[in-house]
Amino acid sequence: MLISSLTLAFGQQVVTAEGYLEMVSNTYAGVRDYEATINIRSGNAQMAGTISVLSPAFLRIDFSRPAEQVILYNGDALTIYLPDFRAVLNQPMNRRPGTQPGGGTAGLGLSLLRRNYVPAFLTGPNPVPLDLGSSENVIKLRLTRRTTAEGYREIILSINPTNRTIRRMEGRTIGDNVIIFDFTNIKLNSGIPETRFAYDTPANANMYNNFLFREVD
Repeated sequence: MLISSLTLAFGQQVVTAEGYLEMVSNTYAGVRDYEATINIRSGNAQMAGTISVLSPAFLRIDFSRPAEQVILYNGDALTIYLPDFRAVLNQPMNRRPGTQPGGGTAGLGLSLLRRNYVPAFLTGPNPVPLDLGSSENVIKLRLTRRTTAEGYREIILSINPTNRTIRRMEGRTIGDNVIIFDFTNIKLNSGIPETRFAYDTPANANMYNNFLFREVD
């Protein structure tokens, strides 16, 4: 019995926080398309909508709060529609010749997290309630920045232990503000068409191009 117990104990693979984050990254790297309900909270401010992602570079968020607001990225340009100001913001995104647009939106984002943050289990490798008293269980990772160049001091990922999708992201900024992203109703590889990422800007909106950068004489 002792020999059997020792064999079982040493035969089990110990998963580190770094290893688990890599498995989550691999999950998203294999996703062709992704859709979810997204809720964003920061203090008393709250936003909500539907996020759609199509590999390798398409991303779209259609907001219900604020209503009709849209964020769209197609690998070549970023477009934001702000209905309260009747404004469309356009920003071309330059990329090196020979590179794929966006590099795989979700997979690239997780690769950057693994490169720039040090992961650790928040309470251990076993599932815990998402919130106090919640019946929904997740595995929580705390990511601590490697350098002060990162905008978030730490990020807490709450991960669905069954399919290794991210249920919640909590980021603490250098100003000690907390921004929470909740993802629910997640659908993977449901066959999102590329046409979903075609966007006709409202005719009465004012256009503002190159809003992120401007050329300096």
